[in-house]
Amino acid sequence: MKVIPTAIPDVLLIEPEVFNDSRGYFYESWNRHSFAELGIDADFVQDNHSKSQRNVLRGLHYQVEHAQGKLIRVTFGEVYDVAVDMRRSSATFGQWVGFTLSASDHRMAWIPPGFAHGFCVTSDSAEFLYKTTDYWSPAHERTLLWNDPQLAIPWPLTGEPLLTAKCVAGNLLAEAETFA
Repeated sequence: MKVIPTAIPDVLLIEPEVFNDSRGYFYESWNRHSFAELGIDADFVQDNHSKSQRNVLRGLHYQVEHAQGKLIRVTFGEVYDVAVDMRRSSATFGQWVGFTLSASDHRMAWIPPGFAHGFCVTSDSAEFLYKTTDYWSPAHERTLLWNDPQLAIPWPLTGEPLLTAKCVAGNLLAEAETFA
């Protein structure tokens, strides 16, 4: 496995070793020992799988209690993925990093606890899988406004984003609950 650093050192892109042959391909998407060697010693408790169409934008979500670390990947299609540092004590507080994940490149990303996370679908449709280090807790879930001018995230949309009411009603970073 290869780690590709991002502009925020705690957010990692992971490129697994993929074994291709005439039948298709194989790779390990999770191996506790291998990931611990990369510095990701996570205890995952929940797997989530979503399917979305082009221009669906999910996020930017986080939980103020029961913060979730996420190991994310795309198994069909392509997304533009974003992580925003919500940890006030961090040197990168309020900064974001974005990258493309696709089924064709098999890359994964580690988003540690304390980050808001979201993605938009850039292919006709995409399937997105992620493991979390804590359970979903609706009472503690918060949404950072996807188009906060302070963040100025250049989402690669080809039209208006398809959003839930929760995403439309997100908070600006300046007003959002954060981590210590």
